[in-house]
Amino acid sequence: MTIYYSLTFLLLASEMVTFTLLVVPFPYAVRKRVFGFLSDSPIVAKIAYGVKISFIFVGILFFDALQRMFRITAEADIAKQGQQGMGDVRTETSFAARKFYAQRNVYLTGFTLFLSLVLTRTFAITLELIHSQEEYAKLKKTGSSGGSGKDYDALKSKYDTQTAEYNRLADKYNKLSGSKADKKKD
Repeated sequence: MTIYYSLTFLLLASEMVTFTLLVVPFPYAVRKRVFGFLSDSPIVAKIAYGVKISFIFVGILFFDALQRMFRITAEADIAKQGQQGMGDVRTETSFAARKFYAQRNVYLTGFTLFLSLVLTRTFAITLELIHSQEEYAKLKKTGSSGGSGKDYDALKSKYDTQTAEYNRLADKYNKLSGSKADKKKD
């Protein structure tokens, strides 16, 4: 394997390790600190910028490997048609090996690109989850500090007022129309 495909494989392996670390269920405090560091650190931002540039090169390698795979497949098909199945074993082995290497390179670069998209989205979703958990904790803290008791009392008094007004209007309607409307009684 050439050096650039070896580097691509190392990038793929590091992406797999990173993905595993992203989805491991750490406690909330640890996850918050780690993701806070990863999203705010200028050093991590520079590394991420370098990795994004490397993905441009991996994309170029992907399209090159894809083109090479199609070309080798076409050459193998032409050789099989020209030989009518009576080709040399060494030639067939050579075409099969070239086709295998081309397919391997396509899969290697393709999975690397795909996993980069998955990592980006997983990181974003986890950050959103952390922010949502922070908001929930803030709301829960303000709700339990006594504000919810006042809210309940205000809502209950509003309910009682509206119920009394409804009953008054229903009685007035019954007197005017001469019919009996069912009132909901508690």
